[in-house]
Amino acid sequence: MIVETVRKFTEKEIVPLADKMDRENYWPGDLFPRLGELGVLGPTVPEQYGGIGSDPLAQVLITEELAKGSAAVAVSHGAHSNLCTHNLHANANERQRERYLPSLCSGEKVGALGLTEPGAGSDAVGIRTTAVHKGDVYVLNGSKMFITNAPIADVMIIYAKTDPGAGSRGITAFIVESGFPGYSVSGKMDKLGHRCSPTGEVILEDCVVPAENVLGKVNKGVAVMMAGLDIERVMVAGLALGIAEAAFDASLRYAREREQFGKPIAHFQLIQAKLADMYTNIEAARLLTYDVAVRTARESRLRKESAASVLFAAEMGTRVCLEAVQIHGGYGYMLEFPVNRYLRDAKLLEIGAGTSEIRRLLIARELLK
Repeated sequence: MIVETVRKFTEKEIVPLADKMDRENYWPGDLFPRLGELGVLGPTVPEQYGGIGSDPLAQVLITEELAKGSAAVAVSHGAHSNLCTHNLHANANERQRERYLPSLCSGEKVGALGLTEPGAGSDAVGIRTTAVHKGDVYVLNGSKMFITNAPIADVMIIYAKTDPGAGSRGITAFIVESGFPGYSVSGKMDKLGHRCSPTGEVILEDCVVPAENVLGKVNKGVAVMMAGLDIERVMVAGLALGIAEAAFDASLRYAREREQFGKPIAHFQLIQAKLADMYTNIEAARLLTYDVAVRTARESRLRKESAASVLFAAEMGTRVCLEAVQIHGGYGYMLEFPVNRYLRDAKLLEIGAGTSEIRRLLIARELLK
């Protein structure tokens, strides 16, 4: 039911605006409240806090449907509903849940996650942001880079070092509000893809955060981080699926309509081969992604499986979009045809949320334990 609701919303409200949003770097200010009205901003959050109390598969399916219309909308939705809202519910105490979840699930507040830094991407433990305990507050100093939703976020989970000499055992997660003293965002970044998704750098200059806003336990931030990684990876796989499906659908339509040598190009075997390969790769990624999503709900750790799903789906997405551009020929290279947007959007998924190289290393490490 929820998937059909999202599909109809995407087709009616997002698809007509997608090219404008990409071209003009434009984000509709009312989009999160409208998504909140649909009930899709807290898929895994219990109803008592404003969510729908579903499972990781629902998160994947919602992401996939949104990505068919606009990957930028899907990635901002994922940063809010998964990286922030899901992780907050999974790790927060009751007071924190009651304070933050209802407004996040309704779309009144926008969520984000601040982990990546100018000098720490794949090396998450290498962050330099610090948090010093002073009485009943922590004072945070540092910056977070490439943060999805940063320019519009009201609530952000931020990781900082509370014991700089302890390595991974000295990191703590905090719930930080954009109105806290010392918090600022340095503009909106101009990107190759996912252009309308608001992305920015978060600056923390003596940012005062109440001690009661520690998420989880002090110096146990890596546990918070790791607990959400499996569902994050499979969500990104769903995002890749949605982009690839949109590129495939556009290619199928174009191949039937475009005529060369007196017949539709769909009649040529090399075009047929491309379409067959695109379809097969999408379905293989779908089966892997859905399987891991279902298992994530009942198994505590699926590190190699979730990494495999996003590795395969992300690289599949780029391949399918490249073939989509090729099938469209010269028109595929023109900005007025959406396949160029699909390609630009797909490439990010081999970089963000863990590069393909890091995913391969993680899988190998798990296999060789």
